[in-house]
Amino acid sequence: MIISGKEISVKIKDQLKEEVSKIKETYPRLPKLVVILVGDNQASQTYVRNKERGCQYIGIESEILRHDASFSEIELLQEINDLNNDDTVDGILVQLPLPQHINEEKVLDAIVPSKDVDGFHPENVAKLFLGQHSLVPCTPKGMMVLLEEINYDLAGKEVVIVGRSNIVGKPVALLCLQKNATVTIAHSQTKDLKAVCSRADVLIAAIGKPKFFNHEYVKDGAVVLDVGINRDENNKLCGDVDFDDVKDKVSAITPVPGGIGPMTITMLMKNTIEAFYHRNGD
Repeated sequence: MIISGKEISVKIKDQLKEEVSKIKETYPRLPKLVVILVGDNQASQTYVRNKERGCQYIGIESEILRHDASFSEIELLQEINDLNNDDTVDGILVQLPLPQHINEEKVLDAIVPSKDVDGFHPENVAKLFLGQHSLVPCTPKGMMVLLEEINYDLAGKEVVIVGRSNIVGKPVALLCLQKNATVTIAHSQTKDLKAVCSRADVLIAAIGKPKFFNHEYVKDGAVVLDVGINRDENNKLCGDVDFDDVKDKVSAITPVPGGIGPMTITMLMKNTIEAFYHRNGD
């Protein structure tokens, strides 16, 4: 089974659209997301456009604050402070990467946790660790929704996550633990990675190496979630998993493109609506 994040994300966006029309009838204003973009990174420009389109589609308000690369850290922190204090703003997202003269950690920490729709603030990370309600990073949240959509029960299953980033690897490990999976986080120092991966009921590939995982890494009938977005030797988009080599061995797999990517933006919309409800005491 090919798990189409594209199709599932459209279905969820339609549900969110319906929710927003109910919000319109009940509340004096609509949820609002503000995205800050510093510099002219091409990939970032594309992501931001997609986020803007996502907001337009479901009917929530969005504002893009674009600055050139010379925008200073002090100016950025001041802008975040103003947005923190703006009662019409529910979600604040600073598009990464930032120019080198700006400290990413300082910037992400400056966003008030209740508006941190990326789920990167230390307070939201701590709540996730403790199993408390919080805004969850969008990519891991999207992966959990994909598994729910194919009615996959993680309880008692062995999950191997290759990649230990704060954005994907660590948070998705915590989410899988909450669903009673047995979780292994593997990484560049893991001994005998093939053996570790090939015992996984669910393999999550998040290392940023094109087509790294072939059939030797995958157990028969496993579910494979491919987070990688790379370019292959022909400059075509591909994942961390060698899709063609693995697809006949697995029970379900996400393609690249069209798998995890579309879910990430949809979860950002979902988080913005959640933040809106929370800030309205619901």
